Amino acid sequence: LPLRSILKANIVKNVLLIILAAFLSLNTYAQHTNHEQEEEHTEHTTDSHSETDHSNHAEEGGDYNPTPTIMHHIADANEVRIVRNIVLPLPVMIYNTTHNNWFFGMSSQFHPDSHGHGHETVGNYEMVESRVVPMDGSKYIDLSITKNVFWMLVGAFIIFFVFRAMAKAYKNRPNQAPSGLQGFMEPLVDFVDKEIARPFLGAKTGKYLPYLVAVFFFIWLLNIVGLISPLGNPNITGNIAVTASLTVFTFLIIQFSGNKHYWGHIFNPPGVPGWVKVILVPVEILGIFTKPFALMIRLFANITAGHILLLSLVSLIFIFGKAGESLGGSLVGIAISVPFTIFIFLIELLVAALQAYIFTMLSAVFIGQAIEEPHH
Repeated sequence: LPLRSILKANIVKNVLLIILAAFLSLNTYAQHTNHEQEEEHTEHTTDSHSETDHSNHAEEGGDYNPTPTIMHHIADANEVRIVRNIVLPLPVMIYNTTHNNWFFGMSSQFHPDSHGHGHETVGNYEMVESRVVPMDGSKYIDLSITKNVFWMLVGAFIIFFVFRAMAKAYKNRPNQAPSGLQGFMEPLVDFVDKEIARPFLGAKTGKYLPYLVAVFFFIWLLNIVGLISPLGNPNITGNIAVTASLTVFTFLIIQFSGNKHYWGHIFNPPGVPGWVKVILVPVEILGIFTKPFALMIRLFANITAGHILLLSLVSLIFIFGKAGESLGGSLVGIAISVPFTIFIFLIELLVAALQAYIFTMLSAVFIGQAIEEPHH
């Protein structure tokens, strides 16, 4: 299959569709999960904000507790915090289903501190832990451009311009050896084609290759951004709503591509006694959903675990130093933390590519099973 055909508008269209689905899924996810947080947010007062600012210390003994910082880091936010007091504000768009009205604004209107707690309220809304929520605990749908959505859009534009540049290079330099960015990307695209897609899809590789290439580079890029970005270190593919959106695409492609052979093995397994089919058919039907579910959880869990592990290792410095009270303890923490953090960081760079590979490969495997022709 000529690489030029891979790099046409199909891949751009697939990436933008993935971004759109992930964006909608994030907001749907927020609608169901943030309501529980709202009950806690409405109980916050000035005193509780003060207590939260010091929540890194345990109630007993004053020992440093890194859990709030770690959980705040891996969560989504209505702002991109570059460093402690340098913040990139993001648009806030909330539809309040209880009061049937909209709120539009910017996260900077709430004047958040370094912990993400706003010092100002705007209308019926406040910012708590970098999320804008109604003060009265009413139900709402959050359609804001959050930190994760912001970085997904950035990733989409990067992929768009990279592959657009490659397409122009193939058009302007036909039948010539690749160079520059084209020379770097072509082996990667070729790898997805020959090592991931073609072994499982065979003659039908061309039909599904644009999707697989888009998914591979989208996941890989966002994994890398989450590790090395100085702008808030987002945990994008560690958000289960994002991985669920990607999985839904694979799931739909599998079901709509399934042939008679595929559905026959599910609802009427050949060569199996009738009484066994009573047990086997429900298991096969359940397998339709468990395969993509495992695909979703694998990516989410590995990326989230990597972020938590890196932050936990860095937190050793503050744990040994009792949050700055002991210089000697801090030095011991540095001696232990820094080498392990560097080692795990390098491992996570490998995991970033490995998880993109695994997600793409298993998508190809499941699609291949759906389109496989019967063997005689």
